[in-house]
Amino acid sequence: MVTVKNYFLNQSTDGKTYVCLELIGEIEILISEKTGKFYADVKKCKIPTRIDETTAKLIVGREIPGSIVKKECAAWDYTIPATGEVITIHHRYEYEQ
Repeated sequence: MVTVKNYFLNQSTDGKTYVCLELIGEIEILISEKTGKFYADVKKCKIPTRIDETTAKLIVGREIPGSIVKKECAAWDYTIPATGEVITIHHRYEYEQ
């Protein structure tokens, strides 16, 4: 199961606005490679929808069947907000039913 955490309004290349849902998966307990200590995390992703903003507001907090899986992709840079460190990532997370 995944949970609808939030929604966002995005704009397509043709200028139309659409709703995107942010989904989160189950909590995971991981071990830091740097410190060796445990920390909690959740996988998350965003998916586009054909629903309107009013409906999106109603489904925030709901659980839906499926999971969020790690998929390999072209490398991209990510800045860690807490430290400002830039790292290269070779994956993304996607919703899978």
